[in-house]
Amino acid sequence: MSSLDPSALQSQPVAYIAGPDVDAQQARAIATRIHCGEPLLLTRRGSTLGWIAPRQAANLPVAQQIRAAWLASQPILLPDCVHDQLTAHERHIRHSLRLMDAVLNGEELTELLEKNPYAMRLGSRFEILASSEDEGDPQEIETLEFDVLDHGEIIAENLWCKASWLSFEDDDDSLRFRFSFGMANYEDVAADVERELHAAALAEAVFPESTIITESSTLDTLLKAALEVPALAYVERIVYFNAPNGGAQFHQDVERGHLGVVFAQVHGRTGWLSLPKQSLLDEIQSFVTDANCAPLETLLPESESRLQLLKTCANRSALSDWLDETDNEPLELLLNRCPEFAQQLIEHGHAFILQPGDVIMLPQHDLQQCAWHTVFCLDDYTGEALSFAVRTV
Repeated sequence: MSSLDPSALQSQPVAYIAGPDVDAQQARAIATRIHCGEPLLLTRRGSTLGWIAPRQAANLPVAQQIRAAWLASQPILLPDCVHDQLTAHERHIRHSLRLMDAVLNGEELTELLEKNPYAMRLGSRFEILASSEDEGDPQEIETLEFDVLDHGEIIAENLWCKASWLSFEDDDDSLRFRFSFGMANYEDVAADVERELHAAALAEAVFPESTIITESSTLDTLLKAALEVPALAYVERIVYFNAPNGGAQFHQDVERGHLGVVFAQVHGRTGWLSLPKQSLLDEIQSFVTDANCAPLETLLPESESRLQLLKTCANRSALSDWLDETDNEPLELLLNRCPEFAQQLIEHGHAFILQPGDVIMLPQHDLQQCAWHTVFCLDDYTGEALSFAVRTV
């Protein structure tokens, strides 16, 4: 196998153990029998998809392998890539987990950031202007708006930090803190690199553990060599707190001007299913066109929805377009709530387990060439992770 073969990174060291009908004791027995580590349950928003387990320790790929995988839109696991920085940021991570708890308990983010250590970090550079809540967005908790000052003079306007729920489920306490500027989901953020960098600095002031990514010489060297660029910036930053029963459903993060996303686990563990869009289309088509695919009848008891899924999946172009839509129930159910489809993805090498200190890179070239992914909390407590877009500067 050539060192440039991107499939070298596709056989991930994660095993499928059993379906959701198996209990923890049975899962442990199976994992022991096949010489795997601790079995972990993939469950999110009331849907349990099955048990996975680490098969063996993964190795850090070299830049040449990463380059090939990046060009092929494959997710790239970098085990232990930033582990050495975790100890130095242990206090910051504890502060962030307390901030999360305070928001969950109903405290206003404005008041929290006006107290130390946040007030000291924001200093005279970031001025809180207003707090608001978008009544049209049921996931939003609070948005804070900022100006950036230099010796009292405004040098950047309309930056914001948005605290949001990750789902509508009452028993999912997952939160995210997103940092950006302008009109969310409308403004071409990549066109204003200066404000992107100011928003990144704001994220670092609130969450200093951001430097686990930005100051990692190992990650920086690998990324610049793999992407063949002289300099990188980490922008459009999100800090995730994935709680039990929580995580992100299948999606991509394509945004003009950005090369992809770097995600670092800093507390707790997450489970992932991730693969290039074109591979995901292959997996969907092979699954739904199987004449013996009885799970579809359970998943979609209404024949009209099932026939709609079968008809759309028969046309690859139509399926590709359908995948990019934000609201189609048959495909959403297949991607996020079908144990048999999850089993197929895991057995085909598309599963990852991220421990504290691990990084996963998600190429996002365009809507057709990008890494789709879905995330699960693997612990009975809430973890923390950093998710930053990557761009050239």
